[in-house]
Amino acid sequence: MKNEKEKMLTGELYDPLDPQLCRERDRCRDLCLRINATREDQKEQRQRLLAELFGKETDAWVQPPFFCDYGTNIVLGNKVFFNFNCVVLDVAPVIVGDNVLFGPAVQIYTATHPLGAAERRKWLESAQPITIGYDVWVGGGAIICPGVTIGARSVIGAGSVVIRDVPSDVIAAGNPARVIRKLFPESLGRE
Repeated sequence: MKNEKEKMLTGELYDPLDPQLCRERDRCRDLCLRINATREDQKEQRQRLLAELFGKETDAWVQPPFFCDYGTNIVLGNKVFFNFNCVVLDVAPVIVGDNVLFGPAVQIYTATHPLGAAERRKWLESAQPITIGYDVWVGGGAIICPGVTIGARSVIGAGSVVIRDVPSDVIAAGNPARVIRKLFPESLGRE
């Protein structure tokens, strides 16, 4: 029989009030508080705290404040930038490629709840992973919903709500986000 964390990570309904999960979220909250208290001249301290939060060393640039649920379910490529006030609900894995830029107040939600009220009353939730390809730019205030994949080199417009997959090499914007333009090779930095 699976424990609640195993259920969580495999997308099944699970109890978020499970003691182990509560301890892991408390650990994460404490680390986020410490990260958010650092100043720009404390880069080494911030990087050590980020390595503890994400479970491995990273060269990510995280502009406080930053918030997440677990931290250890976030896998970052090289040279990832989170601007002020980003939130990552990493109940399921969040995979981020190299050279990804997140504008201020971007929100990434893997967590979801049952649609039926009777089932929601049981206080169970589930999650779906999110994957963001390399060289992606997510504009400020965008929301990325559970289960979404954003293809490499794409741009998500500020304030967009991404509820379905976005292919590579496009600009997507709106609520819900939709592809509004294809990016051509000359705009992609290819030779």
